[in-house]
Amino acid sequence: MSARILVVDDAPVNLRLLHAKLTAEYFDVVTAEDGPKALAAMEREAPDIVLLDVMMPGMTGFEVCRRIKADPRWTHIPVVMVTALDLPEDRVEGLESGADEFLTKPVDDLALFARVRSLVRLKRLMDEWCMRHETSLRLGSTQQGPTLAEERGDGARVVMVTEDERLRQRTLSVLPRDEHEMFALPPGPKIIEELVALRADLVIVDLDMKTADGLRIASQMRSHDATRHLPLLILGRLTDKARLLKGLELGVNDYLMKPLDGNELRARVRTQVRRRRFQLRMQATHEASLAMALTDGLTGLYNRHYFNSHFDGLFKHAREHGRPLSVLMLDVDRFKSVNDTYGHAAGDQVLKELAARIVKGVRSFDMVARMGGEELVIVMPETRLVDAHRAAERLRRAVADQPFSINTPAIDLPVTVSIGLGGLEVGDDAADLIVRRADEALYEAKRTGRDRVVLREAAGRTPAVAVG
Repeated sequence: MSARILVVDDAPVNLRLLHAKLTAEYFDVVTAEDGPKALAAMEREAPDIVLLDVMMPGMTGFEVCRRIKADPRWTHIPVVMVTALDLPEDRVEGLESGADEFLTKPVDDLALFARVRSLVRLKRLMDEWCMRHETSLRLGSTQQGPTLAEERGDGARVVMVTEDERLRQRTLSVLPRDEHEMFALPPGPKIIEELVALRADLVIVDLDMKTADGLRIASQMRSHDATRHLPLLILGRLTDKARLLKGLELGVNDYLMKPLDGNELRARVRTQVRRRRFQLRMQATHEASLAMALTDGLTGLYNRHYFNSHFDGLFKHAREHGRPLSVLMLDVDRFKSVNDTYGHAAGDQVLKELAARIVKGVRSFDMVARMGGEELVIVMPETRLVDAHRAAERLRRAVADQPFSINTPAIDLPVTVSIGLGGLEVGDDAADLIVRRADEALYEAKRTGRDRVVLREAAGRTPAVAVG
């Protein structure tokens, strides 16, 4: 997972060390020696994450962080404080200034890399929502998007999953009911359903449980549609380091060490709640402004008008930052015969069910649009062609392996699709080049037998063909 990281430290040795470590992990690294240069680099480099020293002459890291978070252009960029300060009050001051994490020197490499990758995933999601809002503005929406600085961090429904009554009581005393609405649940087979029923804003999971695996609960949450993006904190001990890092890999947002420091817990909860509300408001603003004009009335997918506008922004972003971008063109095989044999009502049901299966099989920040008739397009940012090829095969099987249930007439109808792939390549100067490759690959899939995936690169090469 590539990303551009701005490292800010007044000590040249620390700059060189972090630069070497992060570059070895294939991150793009830029550096700054003090606060003013860091702010100038924010303007110039557009980083994905900032690693920020606290103790610097002139302008402290706390002040730099506050300025970053106060700027609407940068408010959603994760900031990690990296410092020799290790007192709880120092961590709280960093979190209160807007920092997303606080790492103590000497920084453990595995912890640093795990935290950075976790925050990169978050940044990608927030980037997509910000880009979608920009697209809606270009298309005439008058709704202004929210800013993270506007969001409050109190009044949340916080659910704790633990077997430890003393820990539950301690947490309740730290997060008083006049600040948050607190609930406690024991682990159990219906934990996901219970979290959904409680309409949780944030979940805290204890790793020290005898009858359940806290990481298993985290994995279940990230696998379930209703809890996939729900903020999740885990509680552990210094001896749980490997499991805490594994939690970040599974999609956990943050972790805290026992014994709990009340101020730090409150600060981290507020940070997660504010970010959650910012994301939900951005999503609601986007959906309200585009639902009528830019979605397909039958399938609920984006329409061609939205695709043409939004894809151009995705293409420019990927090309300027040297990141992969893949496009899948998908077409229902022999769809005309469905309409001719069973009627257009049956054809409409097929398209609606197809759209539902495709949306379920892609990531939340992938774009799915109906181009017209029975043809769909799927845009996968940050995705190499080899990974898009595997995703396309999963989608093809998701359609072909289970017949479509049709009400008019009442039949189970076998349906297959053909898929063509194209991707961003060096030298591409127009977005339609990628679409053209995917369209040519789709034609090849149709010509060579249907129910298959074809990948096409530049100059007419078809290096990979997967046959159903």
